[in-house]
Amino acid sequence: MNRPVVGREQDAAESDRMDLKDWRARALEFEGEVGRAIVGQERAIRLLVIAVFARGHVLLEGDVGVGKTTLLRAVAHALGGSYERVEGTIDLMPSDMIYYTFLNEDGKPRVEPGPVLRHGSDLSVFFFNEINRARPQVHSLLLRLMAERSITAFNTEHFFPHVLVFADRNRIEREETFELPAAARDRFLMEVSIGSPTDDESRRALLFETRFHDVDQLIGALKEGVIDYRQINALAKIIQSSVVVSPAIEKYTLDLWKAVRDPAAANVSIPGVDMTRLVAGGASPRGMSYLIRAARVSAWLAGREMVVPEDIRDIFYECMAHRIFLSPVYELRREELVRSLIDQIFASVPAP
Repeated sequence: MNRPVVGREQDAAESDRMDLKDWRARALEFEGEVGRAIVGQERAIRLLVIAVFARGHVLLEGDVGVGKTTLLRAVAHALGGSYERVEGTIDLMPSDMIYYTFLNEDGKPRVEPGPVLRHGSDLSVFFFNEINRARPQVHSLLLRLMAERSITAFNTEHFFPHVLVFADRNRIEREETFELPAAARDRFLMEVSIGSPTDDESRRALLFETRFHDVDQLIGALKEGVIDYRQINALAKIIQSSVVVSPAIEKYTLDLWKAVRDPAAANVSIPGVDMTRLVAGGASPRGMSYLIRAARVSAWLAGREMVVPEDIRDIFYECMAHRIFLSPVYELRREELVRSLIDQIFASVPAP
């Protein structure tokens, strides 16, 4: 089934009316509003803002209780639209995300839309908590929602043109978990780490300022709909077509890509590591295109009309680390080695 033409015509009409400077001010207001609900997470908030305007899904990494859900609720509230959250469990089935059945007051069975279908095309933020607790069948359904922003249910194709998928992976407990397949991980624009604040002032605020103790009240106090989620698709197209990537930046990005795929050929070295065996694969064309999409948004948020090397480097780890697959012998040291690899690539590949 083809997507409704009306949506494309609406995006085109909105594109003609949008002013990037005005929208940048709104984007920064949106960032500030989200920041009112979360302290000590300035970088994570900026990365999520980039993802929103690059129209990319995000996988969150972090310990329990560091504010991932609060952050996403704040994003959804400031965006407007509808928010849904699903808890990953080993017995969750794809049908549970589409519909649920129950007996009504008359004792008759009824079928109601599940979390994916409940809000229809108004679904703005879909949060899958502990995604690696869910079975691969559920991952497959989520992959289609992420890739096509649509699913088929009740003999009808349902579209979600505004949805962004955010997921959290449990990295502490390993029992009854299923690792995400490479295809699913590659659909995430970024993997963003959410850690506990390290500065004393942020820690003091979280512990002793009572406004952080009631999440519902905290989110309710934020301004709702700072930006209109229904206009962001059209805005994202303008950003991508307006922010320039120069030939020098193009060459720099291609050189980085070559170095990620074949670090030995780029004279990248890490002590004690056989560089010819380190990288088993990854850094897909889709991943590199996502990187450029995010870099254009980063430049726009900084008030520039052209991408500079800092835009590439600043988001490179979050956009590329989960797309780099190491040989099994090095996989247990993954976090350490991937970060070292990227640092050494930046040191070896000259920036324009």
